[in-house]
Amino acid sequence: MSQFTLNLLVIGASFALYIGIAIWARAGSTAEFYAANRGVSPVMNGMATAADWMSAASFISMAGLIAFTGYDNSTYLMGWTGGYVLLALLLAPYLRKFGKFTVPEFIGDRFYSTTARIIAVVCLLVVSITYVIGQMTGVGVTFSRYLEVSNATGLWIGAALVFCYAVLGGMKGITYTQVAQYIVLIIAYTIPAVFIAMQLTGHVLPQTGLFGTLNEGGGKFLATLDQVVTDLGFKSYTGHHNSTLDMVLFTLALMIGTAGLPHVIIRFFTVPKVSDARSSAGWALVFIALLYTVAPAVGSMARFNLTATMWPGAQSGQTFSEPAVSLDAIETSPELAWMRNWQTTGLLNWEDKNGDGMIQYYNDAAEPGETLAGVIAEQGLVGNELPTVNNDIMVLANPEIANLPGWVIAIVAAGGLAAALSTAAGLLLAISGAVSHDLIKGAINPNISEKNELLAARISMGVSILVATLLGLNPPGFAAQTVALAFGLAASSIFPVLMMGIFSTRINKQGAIAGMLAGIVSTILYIFTYKGWFFIADTNMLPDTPAHWFMGISPASFGTIGALINFAVAYLVSNATEEPPEHIRDLVESIRVPRGAVGPTAGH
Repeated sequence: MSQFTLNLLVIGASFALYIGIAIWARAGSTAEFYAANRGVSPVMNGMATAADWMSAASFISMAGLIAFTGYDNSTYLMGWTGGYVLLALLLAPYLRKFGKFTVPEFIGDRFYSTTARIIAVVCLLVVSITYVIGQMTGVGVTFSRYLEVSNATGLWIGAALVFCYAVLGGMKGITYTQVAQYIVLIIAYTIPAVFIAMQLTGHVLPQTGLFGTLNEGGGKFLATLDQVVTDLGFKSYTGHHNSTLDMVLFTLALMIGTAGLPHVIIRFFTVPKVSDARSSAGWALVFIALLYTVAPAVGSMARFNLTATMWPGAQSGQTFSEPAVSLDAIETSPELAWMRNWQTTGLLNWEDKNGDGMIQYYNDAAEPGETLAGVIAEQGLVGNELPTVNNDIMVLANPEIANLPGWVIAIVAAGGLAAALSTAAGLLLAISGAVSHDLIKGAINPNISEKNELLAARISMGVSILVATLLGLNPPGFAAQTVALAFGLAASSIFPVLMMGIFSTRINKQGAIAGMLAGIVSTILYIFTYKGWFFIADTNMLPDTPAHWFMGISPASFGTIGALINFAVAYLVSNATEEPPEHIRDLVESIRVPRGAVGPTAGH
């Protein structure tokens, strides 16, 4: 059986499973569509939350970014996991106790303002659409390789599938689909990691293999990888090279952005009780940890295997002891079929610049050290001949690079799609709920019937899928980079207003509105100043480089600054205007005070 046929069978079987679940669990009411009728068990909700949370950015892109940058991109791991802890401890139980369907509904009621609710809808739409673009990017990358179609065709296939099960099932169908998708993605991520860890280090656990000894050469894995990449002119893999300020701000942006993600927050509205919200958060952390503790090993081993493909001597830590890979080998060798396969997608490419029949891979932009300079002098290299290696291919290509069995490759393909589609569905549900429940029912037509509200939710989800797919054709970065921008937007707009809404009785509607607007507008302007995306086609207003960033703060890190602006503006405006009404202050107290507590300060 050919690899293509195997891919088609495994991916097709997973799709049939998702659609079958959606038909079985079809939502028949708004309560089922928005919150699965609040009947999801904590363990199942934890698994569904993990799938909702671990998107294409986590499955496909994060390890790729770690593979090519190393320690400095561990910020993704620290920020995303730390942010989930913030969400579980500071927001989820209180929002569930409030008992609403959506985040904008909480904001509208807490700040006694339809305007605040509408602004929250706008913030949610900006965040969620940016986030879902990253998922569609991952879908396009996966389909383009494994179904041998163009990136654009892959996007449209993925959009059609999401439309089938998300529009049909709502939160009820999506929940059970995400449970299945979690099982698929965690198996797909773990199995090849175990295979590769055993190949390279003899360790069954990738987490320990990362610190183990290479089977060939006998050196410590990370030390050998450091030697290999520095010999090739790259920065050391385990060293810290970027701005510490930007690294801290970026980690914080991911953390508070995580805690403000509406599609994750609404998962806690699906459990029966407040205590179940805490319990499901704990289970979700366990399920997330199963992937996140493996990701550093996956990224580093992918980088090592890629380098060993180009320079066979890397296996023993002697990078230049053997010739680089030849063009003849790429064209004929079964072991290098992965290069031919990925070249057809346009995500991997090479060029024999000096006509020696070899493809050399090294950093021609780096300051040449003695080893690199010697190679250039001896072999007459004229530049890196592997100019295109898209970060998003590394996890997907890793099993092929390591020559793992065909069924493992097929499972990885299904896992990548499961990760992207599970998060896309959650985001689209958050979008449709904001449009139908908060905008149409909450502001435009409060008397709309349940049947028409459900229809509006499904129509808005369909339109959102179309918009996300169109924007996904020209994303502003790799999947994880695009998602990082969404986290910055959530950090600057949604997280501060939720925190102040739960833990402060003094913040009023004027402060909340001013804070949200100040936070998200400042962050959007900063991002578009350097990214130039949407408004200026393929050009930027300023070069997107550290030398041009304000105080060295990257666009993805500015969400932390935007959050501080939001907090400061909300505080100043609230203290310059009247206090919230007494019933709102009582409402805030009731959210945080446990049932049965005695005294006005109980539970603080």
